[in-house]
Amino acid sequence: MTEQAEQKTTVLVVDDDRLLRRQLHWALVERHRVLEAETRDSAIELLRRERVDVVICDLHLPPDLEGIEEGLAVVDAARNERPAVPVVVVTGSGSKQAALEAIRRGAYGFFEKPFDEEEVSHIVAQAARVRCLEGEVLRLRSELKMFRGFGRFVGASAALERMLKQARAVADTNATVLITGENGTGKEVLARAIHEESARHDRAFVAVSCAALPEQLIESELFGHVRGAFTDAKADRVGRFELADGGTLFLDEVGELTPAVQVKLLRVIERREFERVGSNRLVEVDIRLVAATNRDLERAVSEGQFREDLFYRLNVVPLHLPPLRERREDIPVLAVHFAAKAAEKHARPTPELDPALLEALQEYDWPGNVRELENLVERLVVLTKGARLGVEFLPDKMLRAPHASAAPASEGADETTLEGATIAMRRRMVTGALQAEGGNRVAAARRLGISRSYLHRLINELGIN
Repeated sequence: MTEQAEQKTTVLVVDDDRLLRRQLHWALVERHRVLEAETRDSAIELLRRERVDVVICDLHLPPDLEGIEEGLAVVDAARNERPAVPVVVVTGSGSKQAALEAIRRGAYGFFEKPFDEEEVSHIVAQAARVRCLEGEVLRLRSELKMFRGFGRFVGASAALERMLKQARAVADTNATVLITGENGTGKEVLARAIHEESARHDRAFVAVSCAALPEQLIESELFGHVRGAFTDAKADRVGRFELADGGTLFLDEVGELTPAVQVKLLRVIERREFERVGSNRLVEVDIRLVAATNRDLERAVSEGQFREDLFYRLNVVPLHLPPLRERREDIPVLAVHFAAKAAEKHARPTPELDPALLEALQEYDWPGNVRELENLVERLVVLTKGARLGVEFLPDKMLRAPHASAAPASEGADETTLEGATIAMRRRMVTGALQAEGGNRVAAARRLGISRSYLHRLINELGIN
């Protein structure tokens, strides 16, 4: 089949009248690939077997030529495709009522016999365009879904998978969740994913950083206030708890709450009710609470800085996000993902990542975690003119020394020179991956984020047994 033929849309003509099918065939064949069927059953079989873009269907099909149920069955079958296949029905001059019934059942449009070729060509082109647009919408929705919920997390390390397994288990419940982890690990991303995978996904997700709010305003921000409650309270204000009613409230850096607010938060968790600042009227809310902190709350409890009863109320389901240095095997795929994202943002071609760059990224300890990696990769995309990201624009701190847990350098490599240090670093990376995968080169290449052929070349060049 030629490339031109492959680009043609496919039109299925369904009619028991062979002459009419031939007329429609010759009217459409120049711009479309035309299939033909005489009955409902043969039409549905073609819909299942072929990629049909538009159906032209006579409503009066055998064996019931007087009724329209056979034709309507074709309309229904086409509408059940994903995306739906638009159906243009054929009707006689005295059968407009039947055509309108077909449109109520989901048909795209109709034309009358005898037909005008230009009219048919136009309505088929319009219907094909609708099919194409609906397909694009489904594709975009599918892509969007990939980056919603737990699809936001890129990587397959054991540490990440253990955490996500627990998160998936708790997502469709109403249990309170406490997320712990260093800055930049993605605590808010995880909280939003839990919300999007829950039964509350179509309600509000309200995030508030407890550390970013002034101490004197945090109670008002969380619970709201009434007019005259304090000097600047010139009108009633709804707090974050009320805004999240029916949905999920995410309290980031919950360890920074003052003792007074901790007491009030405990009461809300226990009773699901509170009072606005300056009011004695109780407000009831239905929320799912997710909290997060980069502090050791158990230690804060033992030091008297955080209420023990509140800690246990928050810590119903603890989830710990591992730092990036504990999931180094995810760094290559994260780097590729962020490079593509940055290229799209800055209208650059999607770049390739040099193996030397990937090795340097995996050697670094990433104190800023995933956020630091994303920022660095975006910087490299912006600064690099070519289609390949290398080590040219890496900061000096990432080129000087490998992480402390690296294996001993290869024998004979002079690590005081740039070449020797690079060889030693590559040898450690390859040897470590092979050991971790029990000598399986396919798995080791996947762990390193490189091709099998490049791994074989490295093994030979570095003299690894």
